[in-house]
Amino acid sequence: FSLAEFLQDQSLQVGVTSDPQGRKRQEAIWELFTSECVYFLDQLMVLKEVFSATLMNLQQNNCLMDVDSWSLFANLNELCLISFSFLNKLLRVIKNLLSVTQGDGPTLLELNALRKVFEESICHCLEKYCLNYSAALLYLHNLMPREDFGSYVKWCERSEQCRRLQLRDLLVAPLQRLTRYPLLLRNIAKRCQVLEESRELQVIADKVDTSICDLEGKVKWLDNYQKVKQLRDALVWLPVWERDKRAFIPESLKHLLKAVTLDNLISHRSLLHEGKLVLTENTKLIDVYLFLFDEFLLITKIKRSKKNHLRLQQNLELDQLLKEGCTFTVLDQPISLDRLQLRNIDQLNASTSGLPHSFIIMHHNRYQQCIGAFILQAASESAKREWMTKLEGAVAALLKLDSQQPRVKSSSLWLESSQI
Repeated sequence: FSLAEFLQDQSLQVGVTSDPQGRKRQEAIWELFTSECVYFLDQLMVLKEVFSATLMNLQQNNCLMDVDSWSLFANLNELCLISFSFLNKLLRVIKNLLSVTQGDGPTLLELNALRKVFEESICHCLEKYCLNYSAALLYLHNLMPREDFGSYVKWCERSEQCRRLQLRDLLVAPLQRLTRYPLLLRNIAKRCQVLEESRELQVIADKVDTSICDLEGKVKWLDNYQKVKQLRDALVWLPVWERDKRAFIPESLKHLLKAVTLDNLISHRSLLHEGKLVLTENTKLIDVYLFLFDEFLLITKIKRSKKNHLRLQQNLELDQLLKEGCTFTVLDQPISLDRLQLRNIDQLNASTSGLPHSFIIMHHNRYQQCIGAFILQAASESAKREWMTKLEGAVAALLKLDSQQPRVKSSSLWLESSQI
């Protein structure tokens, strides 16, 4: 449905500018309107009327009672209302614009209203939806193996309104729409002949960009928080007499060495990288899982659940390991990044020792004495390079942060400095 067809359908006599630049501006505003129509009618309303409404009807008939609609669709109803309201406002702007013979563009009053809609409604509402998106995908993934839920999804996806789109394709639509708003607004701003109006549209686009950047930070923080929360319960911290065989402690004295709980050690940390490697230990190769945090490195041994006795795949992700009930026993102790040194094993030494794609992590104490050495083997040379790059970057970032703002003992994130 083009702008020309819209003009032909109007019963009112509207003025259409003969100025090519003015015409392009009208078309840019029309693109914002029509793309919002597609988003509202072909995506949001399909989610609501086909998927959400069907689920509600099934639950009224005592089917899929345990499926939580909010976990799948979040604030979908609110999104529909906001988008419909925005369309009405845009339509009024278009009619007012075309009713003016000169075709000057949106008035400042209309632009202020538009800015208010983005700041108070659209961005806020979409942010709420986007923060739930990752959890919604995980929830959907966990539900799909069920026969009853799978039948419900397939029945809905066969609807003509879906136009061969799957539920996953529709769930991501609000995220894609949010990222497109700045492009559409700047496209209009470029075609505005009045400088003040162009600046106002640029301000609105910048506000949406800022909202997107803030959202990305919140999503990353939320994903990290949820992953670390799951991991905290799966970590096993061994007491010193189990960790170090030389530390003989009679059973009657063990109560004097109460283990300090380390459960909260990772609670406020950022997980920078994680993955499976192979550790060379006493001529044996054992599977280990490494967790690189912003201040320390954990080397853990994977303990498989009783249900899964098969050897773990190299590319198995952390989420899947946690889902299968695996635990991670911390070997030795956390390695502070300001006490960590990396050594690359070149191809010649790797071939001689029979350890391809390997590198060494050395743990130093405050007197620069090496108190631990770990020979780790990656699945490929590229995986090895990635690990070394991540470790070197994390060490450099921590040392730079310490030089600018040294950590103090009163801080909950304090780790002892490597300097004497």
